[in-house]
Amino acid sequence: MSTLARDSVGPQSLAQPSSEDTELSRLEKRLPPLLSVIAGMVDLTGFFTLGHVFTAHVTGNLVVAAAALVHAGPFNTAQALAIPVFILALAVVWLIAEASHRHGPSLGRLLLVVQFLLLTSVLIFTVITKPSANPSGLAAGTAVMIAVSAMACQYALLRLALPRVVSTAVMTGNLTNATLSLMGLLSKRHSPSRVDAERLKESLRLLVGFLVGCVVAAAAVLFLADWAWSLPVTLAALAIAVR
Repeated sequence: MSTLARDSVGPQSLAQPSSEDTELSRLEKRLPPLLSVIAGMVDLTGFFTLGHVFTAHVTGNLVVAAAALVHAGPFNTAQALAIPVFILALAVVWLIAEASHRHGPSLGRLLLVVQFLLLTSVLIFTVITKPSANPSGLAAGTAVMIAVSAMACQYALLRLALPRVVSTAVMTGNLTNATLSLMGLLSKRHSPSRVDAERLKESLRLLVGFLVGCVVAAAAVLFLADWAWSLPVTLAALAIAVR
């Protein structure tokens, strides 16, 4: 009887990892460009409406804060708080992942929902409080911290659920990969590499996605003001539905 049980369970247990790997591979191909668009929208919308704070490229706030400090310019407290809040949000997302006991695509879906809820919170909060009217005020600072937490969730999602995917928010690495891969493909000293071709394709998809997100967000801020946050919220909802 135990042999029959092993025979009946064995094929299913062998098929399950294969199904999960297939879904993970699909997510790794389809999700990153969409996440890049979201990151571009969040970064630019936050920068223009919330006091010139980077909500996706958070380390950029160190440069802005340092410049204001050295030149005795106007100092935005949110710029200084963005990084510790980002770290705290990463820790909370890690705790959520550990408590859920999920991994791979299942964990990815959970963290996409968390990102969606955080971005929705930004939208609701900004529409009610209108922080763009006073970008250095408390309401703007609060919105920044929620948006930074949403982007921390996206970073953590890639690290915990889709570890083979490169960053969808910091484009310096993707620009480096694209340039070096292109040089490798054009070089006469090296035969064209499939790895270089794939890396170039993936990096360009993320770069273009982030740029598109920035351009669309710039237009949205111009015409929609605080309602511009509705665009990344919509795409975050769409990301949950990606199969």
